Amino acid sequence: MALPWVEKYRPKSLNELISQDSIIETIQRFIKNDQLPHLLFYGPPGTGKTSTILACAKQLYTPTEFNAMVLELNASDDRGIGIVRDQIMSFASTKTIFKKGFKLIILDEADAMTNDAQNALRRILEKFTDNVRFCIICNYLSKIIPAIQSRCTRFRFGPLSDDKMNFRLDHIIQAEKVDITEDGMKAVIHLASGDMRKALNIMQSTHLAFNKVNEENVYNCVGHPSKNDMLSVINWLLNDDFTTIYNRLIHLKTLKGYALQDIMTEVSRFVQMIEFPKKVLIHILEKLSDIEYRLSNGTNEKLQMSSLISTFIMARNMSEFKPKAITA
Repeated sequence: MALPWVEKYRPKSLNELISQDSIIETIQRFIKNDQLPHLLFYGPPGTGKTSTILACAKQLYTPTEFNAMVLELNASDDRGIGIVRDQIMSFASTKTIFKKGFKLIILDEADAMTNDAQNALRRILEKFTDNVRFCIICNYLSKIIPAIQSRCTRFRFGPLSDDKMNFRLDHIIQAEKVDITEDGMKAVIHLASGDMRKALNIMQSTHLAFNKVNEENVYNCVGHPSKNDMLSVINWLLNDDFTTIYNRLIHLKTLKGYALQDIMTEVSRFVQMIEFPKKVLIHILEKLSDIEYRLSNGTNEKLQMSSLISTFIMARNMSEFKPKAITA
């Protein structure tokens, strides 16, 4: 069975990584000087955190040594104190007779670990430093307790730039013979927002579903609001009355199956592209952030859609507001 492209084209060495150059250079120096500390990688999804440490492990150990010297755990599955006391403690405390040097424990998605598990882990970090190194990976640094943060060297992985993503995607397009248009590539990169994993999944899904990766097929495949639909939504919000906007949004969501969260994401992007007076812009962004927060907590979509419409009608009633017609 064919592998997903995310795994098929995962970098196998540090030299194959296309971004985070300063981080890669620093880790290369650590390895060269045989002074690898405990590591803490954090940042948005799909920015190369797991790929970096796996490539690092493949540079440190031969294929035959890998299973004996590396323990990879996903803390989303093994998140309790029991896994720390049993599996991690057992692996960290056992020395190997086949190879000198340290073992490596990779804790992915560590921000899902309970506080009790993290507190148990901090002692292991100190006690077994001569035998093991940890790489703790998370999306949200604030969910890792300060005691663990202070014991690790921290690296923040930022979203990938469009140029870097373009370069990597071009390589995969040629290898897989993907029929992709220029607007299709722009749509993939736009929707991915710096997340390489998401970009590859979108491109592979569209390729398998439609054979041709163009803008229309990309948006249809992922169910994300298209540019034309969003231009219509923005013009409604800026010019029509409440009832008209509400009915049109309900019709659009029913017809296309759009989620209000996705519409909100695109509305906020368009708002920052329009030259609103500062007072109007601040009002709209503040209200949009409140609506997004409420949506993330599972509130009623119809009520929040009404709130979205009300936000723009209130903005239109401000003395600074001037009616606008937005075009592509």
